Amino acid sequence: MFKTLLSLPKTVWLIGLISLVNDSASEMLYPLMPLYLASVLMAGPKAIGIIEGIAEATSSLFKLISGVIVDKTKNTKIWIVFGYALAGFGRPLIAFASSWFGVLLIRFADRLGKGLRSSPRDALLAESVPSNQRGITYGLHRSMDNAGAVIGPLLAAYLLAINVPLKDIFLWAVIPGAITVGLALCLKEPPDKSLTPPAKFSWTLEGMPVQFKRYIFAVGLFALSNSSDMFLLLRARELGVPQEQIPLLWAGISLITTVFGTPLSALSDRFSRKYFIAIAWAAYALIYTGMSYSGLTIGWLCVLFVFYGLFKAATEGVEKAFVADLAPQGLTGTAFGWFNLCSGIMLLPASLIFGWLYESFSPTAAFLFSGACSTLAVILLVLWVFKPQEPVLINKKT
Repeated sequence: MFKTLLSLPKTVWLIGLISLVNDSASEMLYPLMPLYLASVLMAGPKAIGIIEGIAEATSSLFKLISGVIVDKTKNTKIWIVFGYALAGFGRPLIAFASSWFGVLLIRFADRLGKGLRSSPRDALLAESVPSNQRGITYGLHRSMDNAGAVIGPLLAAYLLAINVPLKDIFLWAVIPGAITVGLALCLKEPPDKSLTPPAKFSWTLEGMPVQFKRYIFAVGLFALSNSSDMFLLLRARELGVPQEQIPLLWAGISLITTVFGTPLSALSDRFSRKYFIAIAWAAYALIYTGMSYSGLTIGWLCVLFVFYGLFKAATEGVEKAFVADLAPQGLTGTAFGWFNLCSGIMLLPASLIFGWLYESFSPTAAFLFSGACSTLAVILLVLWVFKPQEPVLINKKT
């Protein structure tokens, strides 16, 4: 595995470094968001659901748009640079927000930037390596991305420990944001190897394989259970985890994902990616069902968070590699756009429903809802998506 890692193109490593620096800024602020909204802006779970749902839905829509544009223009760099710039220089403005609606607008701009850069970046990674290195490539990218998610919360925990105000922590995020944009400007476009003109875009997924269409449907159903991770942090705080340890808890999840993301994704290059996805989704259902228990101790909470980190490690890179495997030539950006749209657009109803159940009924009801939806998605994945395709019989007249 290490030999393969060292042989990966410079573009793969540069994109990984960009994600590492960007996520250091993003994840420095992410675990502080529910604390800031609750303690400073006096917003509850419903507001968090609205903010995260709208923000992620916006991101998902523009992931499809940017993916289609990339397939048409064969230009990825401009969207990657602009996307990182919009997010990197927008996030610090949260320090000046006077209401949760202001935070919503800033998160909207942040996720818009993510939407513009994600599909072009994923397509650039797919075009930079052969098909038998996609698993390890996306695994490395996700590991470096999650390494930033370790560094960011640790910085946040340190700044909280020395009594730096929450607003000031948001302002510090501008520094890694500027570094990210500088690194993105160093990216180079790969040579265009496609000899065929780009296919016409279709809202009916015309030109995509049947298995890809089924997979996208299952991804959407699973995403309905995958509400904002902010609710996990809110749950941890309510169960007794001290405020200053919340960023450390999130850093722990990211550390696990960083360590195991690359080797697990690399294994999917040798074995079936289908098994990784199905098993990981089933584990997610068990994790959220466990989080629903009202008598959950901090010790068991930490155990569930460990398994949640392993779930992320086993899926983040593998799911994207599977999309690249299914994508027809010349439609890689569009395929990632559809995948990102369906996996993200459902975060709006997922977060709204989860937040409503959490506040109106109980955390137990909210987590059980997610557990049930993810279980249905696993059943659909195994019995329908991964079902062998029956050959088409052609009747010949004699």
